[in-house]
Amino acid sequence: MKKTYIGALCIMLAAFLWAFDGVVFTPWIMELGLFDVPTIVFMLHATASIFLSYFYFTRRFELKNLNKRDWVSFVLVGIFGGSLGTMAIVAAILMVYSHGLNIAVVLLLQKLQPVFAILLAFFILKERPHKQFYIWALIAIVSSYFVTFGFEKPNFDATGMFIPALLALVAAFSFGSSTVFSKHAVAKVSHGMGTALRFFMTTAVMLALVVVISLLKIAGLDISYLGFGGFGFITHKLVGLFLLIAFTTGGTAIFIYYYGLKKVTATQSTMYELIFPVSAIVLEFIIRDKVLSKGQWFGTIIMLVALFFIVRLHTTYDTGDRRIESQ
Repeated sequence: MKKTYIGALCIMLAAFLWAFDGVVFTPWIMELGLFDVPTIVFMLHATASIFLSYFYFTRRFELKNLNKRDWVSFVLVGIFGGSLGTMAIVAAILMVYSHGLNIAVVLLLQKLQPVFAILLAFFILKERPHKQFYIWALIAIVSSYFVTFGFEKPNFDATGMFIPALLALVAAFSFGSSTVFSKHAVAKVSHGMGTALRFFMTTAVMLALVVVISLLKIAGLDISYLGFGGFGFITHKLVGLFLLIAFTTGGTAIFIYYYGLKKVTATQSTMYELIFPVSAIVLEFIIRDKVLSKGQWFGTIIMLVALFFIVRLHTTYDTGDRRIESQ
């Protein structure tokens, strides 16, 4: 029981740090003049990787415990949780920030992640969701409409919430899948080594993406991202900010999260991460004096209730030769 409590507290602390990052640090990067999403995501992970290399070199004997499937899990974490998910949420925050919208809406939608996490856990980790899960999942998805548009008519233009909402859903799927892959990936290594490998993989994936973008631009293709040209916008202030993020909401937050994740199930983890959207709403109000509309509050309450019941349902893990029931 004590082990579960410690794990829960660690995951909730990490979730609060991620909310702080979304509301404060990511917009701050844009205020300092960097808007290229791949460059931002690469720098976030490359900076933290420098310091996390300590765990790699001091714990490298753990690598012998990893088989091919374990390495594939870490690669998938780097692709989905590190690269695709982070790019989607950063792009969504960039759009709502530039148009003066409420960032908390994007962060709320991103927390549909448990729906995807539990579905993927069903196929990958053999965790069996209760039949009522599908009812609550449908309610959560429907409530996302009200979180996005409230009681108003949908606004599908470029200055509305539609595109940021779609990006937030991409992030929800990516981070949900990352939760499942991470649970498997960190099973045989310490949380320090697991954090280091996650950031190393993401840095490698993002570097490859930046190279591809640069080559496409050299070939004359008109794409919105800058490739290596994005590094020209990095100033001393931005480097300082990336270092601050690495030691707080970046590498440190993932380090704390993985420590907690080793003590709880993937399904339990999604419940404790609900502190993320709650923190986002509070921080957005305190820092920017922005509040949700009545319709958005309606959708938020329904979504949080649905997500709460989703992760509270009994889940059965089928390990092949035994079945374990866990709350």
